[in-house]
Formats: sequence, C-alpha cells, structure tokens
Amino acid sequence: MTSLKQTILGAQAVEMRGPWPRCVVGRQTWHQAAERLQNGDWALMGLWGEPDFAHMALIECETSQGAVLSVACEEGAFPSVGRLHPPAIRLERALRDIVGIEAQGLPDTRPWLDHGKWGMRHPCAHGRAAPGPVPYGFLAAEGHSLHQISVGPVHAGIIEPGHFRFTASGETVVRLEARLGYAHKGTHSLIAGASLERAAVLAGRVSGDSTVAFALGFALASEAALAIDVPPRAVWLRALLAELERLANHFGDIGAVCNDAAFAIMHAQCALLREQVLRAAHACFGHRLMMDRVVPGGTQCDLGEDGARLLLSLVADVRKRFPHLVELYDNTSSLKDRTVGTGILTAALAQQFAAGGYVGRASGRAFDARRTPGYAPYDALQFEIPVVHAGDVNARVWIRINEIGQSLALIDQIIGRLPTGPVRAAGSVPAFQGTREGIALVEGFRGDVLVWVRMAGDGSVERCYLRDPSWFQWPLLEAAIEGNIVADFPLCNKSFNCSYSGHDV
Repeated sequence: MTSLKQTILGAQAVEMRGPWPRCVVGRQTWHQAAERLQNGDWALMGLWGEPDFAHMALIECETSQGAVLSVACEEGAFPSVGRLHPPAIRLERALRDIVGIEAQGLPDTRPWLDHGKWGMRHPCAHGRAAPGPVPYGFLAAEGHSLHQISVGPVHAGIIEPGHFRFTASGETVVRLEARLGYAHKGTHSLIAGASLERAAVLAGRVSGDSTVAFALGFALASEAALAIDVPPRAVWLRALLAELERLANHFGDIGAVCNDAAFAIMHAQCALLREQVLRAAHACFGHRLMMDRVVPGGTQCDLGEDGARLLLSLVADVRKRFPHLVELYDNTSSLKDRTVGTGILTAALAQQFAAGGYVGRASGRAFDARRTPGYAPYDALQFEIPVVHAGDVNARVWIRINEIGQSLALIDQIIGRLPTGPVRAAGSVPAFQGTREGIALVEGFRGDVLVWVRMAGDGSVERCYLRDPSWFQWPLLEAAIEGNIVADFPLCNKSFNCSYSGHDV
C-alpha cells in the first residue's frame, strides 16, 4: 500500500517551510487520498482553497508523517473528499461559500457559513452581489411521535450564537443538527493583503479563549516561511503562555460542566482558580487573556523575577487547593450520576474525525501536537498525554483534570529552565521575489490548531488559513447526544466546549 511519503515523491513539490511539504497532485491521486482517509490510514487535518487550487493537510496515522496535497480546480471544481470521508463535508461546504470552488460529488450542497447576509458571494475570490438569504433545509427525521425543539441562535446568558435543532421522541434525542456561521468575521478576507503585524493581531482574535494558540500557530507558520530565528527565551516563554491558557480554560470548563449538573460549589471554586490564573497572567504579561503577547519573531514582553515568583506561587496554591475539588467531584454520587455514561463518543468516530484535545483523548485517541509533529520547547520537556477510553462527559472532565496536573508540572519546568537573552528577533525581514509559504500545527487547550500562511515579497500576507479544532468536534457533539435525554444536552455541550467563533472564523 502506498505511503503518504511515496504518494508525494512523484508529485510537483511547492516550496513550503514547516513540519510538512506541499505537493501539487492530479485528480486521481487526490481521489486516492480520499480513499485512504476513508480507510482510516490517514487523518484529515484541514481542507481549504483559493480560486485555482484546493489544499488538504494530512497525517499518516501509522508514521505520523504529514503533508499538504494540492489539486488544480479545473473549471472551478475539484473531486469531493467528503463524498468518501464525512469530516470533510462541512469544510467543503465552507470552501464553496468563501472561495466559490465546487466539490464535485459533495453529498450535502447546502451553504454553511454563508447565511445570505454578507451582501456578496465568495468574498475570498471574485466577490459578486448575492441574491439574499434563502431558507435553510434541516435534515428530516422519520418516526412515530417525533417532535422538534429549536434552540438559538440567541442563547440565555453570555454565549456565542449557534442554532440547535433537536428531533426527539419524548425526552430522548433522535437527532441533533447544528447550524453555525453566525459568528463569521471574515478573518481570512481581512488577513489577505494585511501586513505581518496586522495579520498576527487578527489571527489572535479567531477565538478569544485560544488567543495564545492561534497567535503561536500564526507566528510559527510565518517564521517558517520567512526563515526567522526566534530567540530561545521567547520559545520557552511562548510555552509558558500556552500552559497558562490551558490552565485557565480547563478550570472554567470543569466548573461549567458541574454547574450544568446543578453542583454550584464546584463551579464557584473552579471560577476562583481560573480567576487566579487570569490575574497572574495580567500581572506577568499585561493582559488577562495574554492577547498579542505572542508575535512573529518572539514575544511582546518578558517575564521578570517577580513574575516568575508569582507563577511559582500560583502553581503551589493550585496544587494545594485543586486536589480537594477533584476529591469532591469524584465522591459526589449525584454529580457522577449525571456525567458517567452520558454523551458517549465512540473511539471509532473520534479516530475518523481526527478529534483533538480532551474530546479525542477521552475516547482513546492519543494525539497531541506538542508531540506530533512536535515543536520546541516541548521536545525538551517532560510531560504525559492522559488518555482514557470511556468517551463520556466524565471522561472529558477527567482528561482536563489530568491535563491541569501536567500543565502545572510544565510551568515548573519552564520557569526553572528559562534561558536568558532577548525575547524577539532583531532586524526586519528583507524583501524577496515571489512568495513563501509556511505551516504549523500547535496544541491549544481544545486540541490541535492548524495555520498555513503564504507571504508576499513585500512582507504582506497574501493568503492564510486558520483551522480551529472545533471544525472536527462540532459534528461529534451531534453524534454524542443521540440517545440521551434533552436535559443532558447542556452537560454534553459543556464537556465538548466547541468554539463558535473559532469555527465560524
């Protein structure tokens, strides 16, 4: 059987810096890649395009080798990957909305991000006037005594917009179908033609709770394209920022899951710990969410001795307080009755959709971008990747609990081994002829974030692709809720905690 490496050997290579090569292949090879995805030999990491080409990032599951395949869009079309591999369907629907190229054979031809409200069609290509909104046809479900429940897009409380259409038999969910795109910001269009500095700012705002992850991914991809050497101290500071972001969000998620099971004390105590992390981040780096702290070439700020002591004190305090909360969670039977066995995601679906982060690791998929393909300084740090196989809400909570322990250990190591020196590369990037490309895969708190960048010779960003892990997690939430009662949807939803903004980009 042809490996991914053998597949790209005879293809036309495109110069791209980063962990993976990019090659232009024919339609037959593109179709064969879709078959390998269907068979589970390869995993889909991203699918995007431009008016003349469609691009697909892949990882070979056995070897962890990655590559980007590109196929020419003859007459504005390319062979659908989603026809054989369902995780690509929404990506291809969005690709048509944004760029205007068609996936031939795509089983679901409904629009995805485009709700008919933009005033134009295909904004990342040659935009033209749009006819206006059209009714959206939700999928039908047949059966005796079924009823529908419509939720959103406006929700109670402070939450992003998304529409959920439940089909239920009594209290049991028969089908859930989500409609997203309400938080679309046109980020890819805004980045095209922007300066490197402006593009970095926009990338860090794809999803506010993952600002460090997206900023890091963009920085690594652009640095690879431009051959920028980042000072060692900045490399380690970036990891410190990423682990603080992971801590804050995991505390928030654990509390939110417990709150939806009416266990308010866990919610309150986890909120206190999250607030403690955010205040420490503000004191050390000048921003609670650490927005715009990671920039191409390094970091925007340094960590002083007082900041290091504050973070070590934070780690010590969390290690003192958090185990009592874990014990409280584990020994409260009424809470476990709600989380154990609820919202089970099978290992087969997690593998098929290449689910990252706590969603995948709670269903047995041991993938972490810090290890595969890996990036500095994690290759020099000691940490474990917690994996369980139950796939339920409780499993996704426990992955977070264990990852908090790993992040605390990583923060200890990073501060203890933080190199001295500058935190940003000196000098400006010289002008060059043509274009240069770079790609990066980094581990955010939700899972792996993919960033591809093409730089123009004048230093501006010609094109960029930013893929949030939620693209592959939202469909899995729909699968996990089937067979559960409607009242358990908030628990399932919070345990996934998919990003609306990150998905809608």
